[in-house]
Amino acid sequence: MGVELRPLGVRCNIRCSYCYQNPVRESAAVAPTYSLDAMKAAVTLEGGPFTLFGGEPLLIPVRDLEALWAWGFETYGSNSVQTNGALITPDHVRLFHRFHVNVGISIDGPGELNDLRWAGTLEATRTTTARTEAAIALLCREGLAPSLIVTLHRGNATAARLPILTAWLRQMEDLGVSAVRLHILEVDDPRLRGSAVLSTADNVAAFQHFADVESQFVKMRFDVFKDMRQLLLGEDKDATCIWRSCDPYTTAAVRGVEGTGQRSNCGRTNKDGVDFAKADFPGFERYLALYNTPQDHGGCQDCRFFLMCKGQCPGTAIDGDWRNRTEHCDVWKELFTRLERELSAAGRVPLSLSGSRPRVERALIDAWSRGDNPSIADILSSAPKALWSD
Repeated sequence: MGVELRPLGVRCNIRCSYCYQNPVRESAAVAPTYSLDAMKAAVTLEGGPFTLFGGEPLLIPVRDLEALWAWGFETYGSNSVQTNGALITPDHVRLFHRFHVNVGISIDGPGELNDLRWAGTLEATRTTTARTEAAIALLCREGLAPSLIVTLHRGNATAARLPILTAWLRQMEDLGVSAVRLHILEVDDPRLRGSAVLSTADNVAAFQHFADVESQFVKMRFDVFKDMRQLLLGEDKDATCIWRSCDPYTTAAVRGVEGTGQRSNCGRTNKDGVDFAKADFPGFERYLALYNTPQDHGGCQDCRFFLMCKGQCPGTAIDGDWRNRTEHCDVWKELFTRLERELSAAGRVPLSLSGSRPRVERALIDAWSRGDNPSIADILSSAPKALWSD
């Protein structure tokens, strides 16, 4: 995994109602500062390459962006940025071209579907959304089609609004967008539960909808379904971090670097408003405990999908306590069951239904106990005949 470089920490030009960075943002007492030299040195120590991240990274002056991306291109051959897109200008596009910058944009749909990505007033929010949509169109015209992150919630993924969101995604595909990541809404503010959070049934319905319509798109794909299919088949080397037994104190998939050069973790696991420094080495106590803890007590004991899911992201754990499994367990079980059924119908044997599953689980438990974190594919390739057989 690469490095998330956050020159301005969690500083942002908008205030998404559901942003997982809000606890840190609300507790910040000092305005963030950055040093180009300190950041370059820290990225070098981490081994790069880096994704410019935030908050909102395009709040950085263009001259400093140019310096960072020039160095990134010279050192690593390309660059990446994750942005809400509203601040993109022709100057940024020029830099994207010049320094091979891959652009990811976070947006939850057109117009009112994006209202949870709040900009202070309804008028300002709609204006900001329109700017983001215009930026996507501009990037596509320039041959720089971005990837999209879409978070599903009551504002965009109820039964009434799913057709609108789907039609908009078709428009995005027509422009040239082909990669979309669908997120379940992470809840850090309990007030959102009554206003923004989809029920388990509605979350399942929304994901099932996109699984149903994915084949109707020509090029656009939703990476969550690819991940889940590969996990079920033990082909998980490229699976997203939420499936990879993330230690909340080291977050291996997010090697963060702050503006001062300090190392940091993924903000999704940060629930107390304190940006803890990264621990020196990982531990996998969460996953050892989940494997042995009954489901009635927040664990994953005897779940046939544990190998694939591993309790999912600690940032979505029940009661915000990373020792528990994800609060979205029932959603993922439904989706794994669907994909398991589809793979079986196609003549494939999902690991969840394989007689080798207990042996693979034991190999993974033994690895975690040693402080290692192999993929399922690593385990299978180390002893395929002994493990992958019914």
